[in-house]
Amino acid sequence: MMRSTWRDRDRDFQKRRPGGNTTKNDLAEALHITQTDIKPIPGFNTKHEESYYRAQHGIDCDEVYPGIYIGDAATAKNKKYLQILGITHLLNCAEGKRFGFVNTDRSYYHDTSIRYLGLPLADVFTTDISKYFYTAAEFIDDAVSRGGKAFVHCMLGISRSSTCVLAYLMIKKGMPATDAIRIVRKNRFIQPNHGFLQQLAQLDNQLRNQ
Repeated sequence: MMRSTWRDRDRDFQKRRPGGNTTKNDLAEALHITQTDIKPIPGFNTKHEESYYRAQHGIDCDEVYPGIYIGDAATAKNKKYLQILGITHLLNCAEGKRFGFVNTDRSYYHDTSIRYLGLPLADVFTTDISKYFYTAAEFIDDAVSRGGKAFVHCMLGISRSSTCVLAYLMIKKGMPATDAIRIVRKNRFIQPNHGFLQQLAQLDNQLRNQ
């Protein structure tokens, strides 16, 4: 049996939706039913290495799609670890100096070859993250298309960063939103806030109507 293409699956996806529309609840359900696999920290060969056990206390990072990593603020500041992973592009989805933001910028990585992009996004449902969907997607795609690696983070690597990666998979890889969620959630526990899920649902409908 031939494998279905993303276009075939997208047609099936539309058939399962009243009027072909994706809703926030559809995406919340996809999150709820997808279990996250337990995997070793990227960049270490085995769990038996002494360095691996030491790293567990300060690194929170998962490869959620080939060449794309999501992590937290502390890991994003660990330039040595980023170099071990071979990170070429870093997207800070929470750039800022206020509580709940990550106080890094381009100058923080001046002593590395990492390309940096910062987005000043608050993790609240009223934030319009959609205005950065294509900016984030282009930046991540620039890394992947060149054979590089993108590290995407916010404070905890759960909401803002995951939303931007999901938008990338939808825009650049043509994935329906629920498929993108299942792939990312399987590799890392993510939980975009309800406002972000609503905006991802709107993006999904826009992309499928084009």
